[in-house]
Amino acid sequence: MRILITGGAGFIGAATARAAVAAGDEVTILDNLSPQIHGVDAVFPEDLAETCRCVAGDVRDVPTLAGLLADQDAVLHLAAETGTGQSMYDARRYVDVNVGGTAALMDAIGSFRERRVARLVVASSRAVYGEGQYHCERDGNVYPRARFADDLSTGVFDPRCPACGGPIHPEPTAESAPFAPTSVYGLTKQSQEQLALMVAPTLELDAVALRYQNVYGPGQSLINPYTGILATFSNLARQGRDLNVFEDGLESRDFVFVDDVVAMNLLCLHGETKVAGPLNVGSGVATTIAAVAEGIVAHFGKANEIRVSGDFRVGDIRHAFADTRAMRRISGDRATTAFSDGLRAFLAWAETHTAGRGHDRSIAELRQRGLLRGTR
Repeated sequence: MRILITGGAGFIGAATARAAVAAGDEVTILDNLSPQIHGVDAVFPEDLAETCRCVAGDVRDVPTLAGLLADQDAVLHLAAETGTGQSMYDARRYVDVNVGGTAALMDAIGSFRERRVARLVVASSRAVYGEGQYHCERDGNVYPRARFADDLSTGVFDPRCPACGGPIHPEPTAESAPFAPTSVYGLTKQSQEQLALMVAPTLELDAVALRYQNVYGPGQSLINPYTGILATFSNLARQGRDLNVFEDGLESRDFVFVDDVVAMNLLCLHGETKVAGPLNVGSGVATTIAAVAEGIVAHFGKANEIRVSGDFRVGDIRHAFADTRAMRRISGDRATTAFSDGLRAFLAWAETHTAGRGHDRSIAELRQRGLLRGTR
């Protein structure tokens, strides 16, 4: 197949491009080589430059997109701004790139009278769910609203039942859960997937929106302070610094290894199994942030202190793990990588690369804008 990957020099894009080439596909990459992700004066990785058609450009540029789409069979649309916290004070850029870039892509595909592109895979996110699904003993399955800063500042971290105000327990969130994003980033991901899935039928496209959970693994940007908690904690641990665990450390995420994400990307791009609409891509397992910190410190064997501070980010969610039944049906019940195995692979890779040092700056930006606070 001929596949266009927007954002193809990024973490997930580069891994998918390499796997697609290995499978015999012809890959074209469009990427703006953002300094926040790739560093200043970045170039395409040598192996991608040799095996793929690599184009430096902006996903919002319809003429550039149209020129690349003329001979493509499928598109994997990954190009996006991805910092949850950063999106809350850089909203215009996030909306412009994420929503505007997706609109430009759909316009470019639709500009061809004779269309070759048959499949579109757009990268969505679990952020579209907000808190996701919980269970209340009185009211059954519920979907709580965003947590109040006043509660968080007094150490009340768990959301409450939106119907009775009582205690609730997290459950795997299925694709049928309502949209309830709590960040600008999540809102743009909702808009991205709705826009793509709405327009796709008019262009006779098979389209799927993959709702990635917390993707991690070798190749993840270590210099981007908004890239994720594993990169942040590994950077700090390698520098001999303490790890600041927000809230009480019991907040949890669904960490999915990049190889498992790549496998789903290729399965959907190749159309081996008919799939349309939204689809969760995750491990289906909730891992606490405290457990992540402990695993990282144990790996490096340094005397880093894990400090559970009670700090919290406005707009953060408490728990998140996916209902992966639909993904398993489509993948033939393919097993996902255990977090302990994936963490070892990521940390072994990270040790061979320079640790990023932008964490303090990102924290200062959040505090300055009132988005990072502490308990009273």
